[in-house]
Amino acid sequence: MDEKAENKISRRQFLGLAGGVIGAGVLASIGLNPWLTKNKRELDLDSIEYQENETDILVIGGGMAGLFAAVKGYDAGSKVLMVSKGRLGTSGQTPFAKGMFVYDSSQEKLSLDAFTAKVSASALKTNNPVYTRQMAEHSMARVNELKKWGFFSSVFCHNAFMKPIKERNIPVMERIMITHLIKGNGKIAGAAGFSFDDAKIHIFKSKSVILCTGAGGFKPNGFPICDLTHDGTVMAYNIGAKVTGKEWNDGHSGMAENAADCYNGWHGMFERTPGVTGIEVHHDLGVDENYQAYMLGNPVKSGPGRSAGKTVQGGPYTPEEFIRQMPSGGDGPSVDGGHEGGAPSGPSGASVGGSSAGMSIHKSEGLVPINEKGESNIPGLYAAGDALGSYMAGAIYTQIGSSLSGSAVQGAIVSEAAAEYCKKTESSEISTKSLTIIKKEILAPLKRDTGYSPAWVTQILQGIMIPNFVIYIKKERILNAALAYVEELRDHHVPMLRAANLHELRLAHETSNMIINAEMKLRASLMRKESRCSHYRLDYPDIDYQNWQAWINISKDVNGFMKLEKQAFSKWPGY
Repeated sequence: MDEKAENKISRRQFLGLAGGVIGAGVLASIGLNPWLTKNKRELDLDSIEYQENETDILVIGGGMAGLFAAVKGYDAGSKVLMVSKGRLGTSGQTPFAKGMFVYDSSQEKLSLDAFTAKVSASALKTNNPVYTRQMAEHSMARVNELKKWGFFSSVFCHNAFMKPIKERNIPVMERIMITHLIKGNGKIAGAAGFSFDDAKIHIFKSKSVILCTGAGGFKPNGFPICDLTHDGTVMAYNIGAKVTGKEWNDGHSGMAENAADCYNGWHGMFERTPGVTGIEVHHDLGVDENYQAYMLGNPVKSGPGRSAGKTVQGGPYTPEEFIRQMPSGGDGPSVDGGHEGGAPSGPSGASVGGSSAGMSIHKSEGLVPINEKGESNIPGLYAAGDALGSYMAGAIYTQIGSSLSGSAVQGAIVSEAAAEYCKKTESSEISTKSLTIIKKEILAPLKRDTGYSPAWVTQILQGIMIPNFVIYIKKERILNAALAYVEELRDHHVPMLRAANLHELRLAHETSNMIINAEMKLRASLMRKESRCSHYRLDYPDIDYQNWQAWINISKDVNGFMKLEKQAFSKWPGY
């Protein structure tokens, strides 16, 4: 048999072998290494152009939080520029969130204080009550504005979002990936990124930046978050911002049959017009199903609340007052914001986890706020929506539709604070040296003659992080093992990511961001030696009220390593 015949394998064999790190090793052992290859560059590097843009407030992200950040920042008197990796209102999670919470004081029996206390009870004190109350208090005003713009009259929200943007003539630059935040004189000075459609690097000089970049995951199948990769969080972390909430887990699941079929699995969410809902505090979408699957095997059936139908002892704790029974005929998971104003929508039949792997509970992860205005520890840098670790609902889903309302409310409040900041500060100069380094870092994957495909490195990361016994049902030995793999990707594979074109350049930066997020999730999960809400440790299965009445914040130390610290519940950083 000749060498070519010996190296020939079937497609099925290839897919089986390429499923993870072990598969890669086997392929390499028989002489096949399709990933560390020559970069077949499709772009003339000398043709790349540079464009500078200047504004007061730079809003990064085109979802619900970004919309209100741009509109209210403009209304407060600032010059505003919005930049989005996708299209306004059609990327991120905003297009798929169909329910919006509204607190109507004339209709609701619970006072704002009582509502806030009930959320705190469900969240086991992990929420920040200031942000919980803020969301409810301002929700009606935001809903009324959205009604005026036509948001609740169409399945798609692009036209509704464009209405106030066009009325104010706010410039919007789409299909641009921001890769770097820039500091000058100890405060925010701007950002930098590149366009997907032309060979151009963009430099944005601004007095303030508002991150509305959402959260992210590991590009899992079965849930619509594949274009969210924690870009904003990682950019901010790299310039010294504190990050929080990485140990918590979003619990959305998919169908056991055709698990990657996002559209058919969640068709009700895609095809509905948005609606509103009132108070209905839950304790949902934690890791109850994951524990059942760990103990009994996949697939599992469960109803809203996840505690209904539990057939094994132990596992995640649900406060007794929030245990919900499965409705007659229902066996699929509830959808956050997916069924307000009508019957539940989402997958039916047996479900499997991991569809939103890598994402925390809405509003529980992101930049650490130093006050109720979404300000970070970097002067001039703000965040809103899922990019802000506001702990609005704590570490569990407590109120259907609150995520969308929270994004709208926070976008408005944060931008007004940013506008006030801009009135009192001057633009910071960005040094030529800094710009040279940033441009080099942006283009590095394009300039490598050989390297790893970002798609393959992402597959390796998924194989490490998504398994149920790693990210959901946690124990120290496995977390440390996964961390060792992730550190290898961070130290060896990220510096060797290659890109042949602008699409692959995007993938390379996204892969790098996901790897940093994975390290954050593992380190925070190791540090929190208890189980609470959506974080479950098999080796520490109980809530520790004595030692863990605190959030975990992560920052980069002077040597570039991750530093973790506790922040006591209900206290702002530094107090």
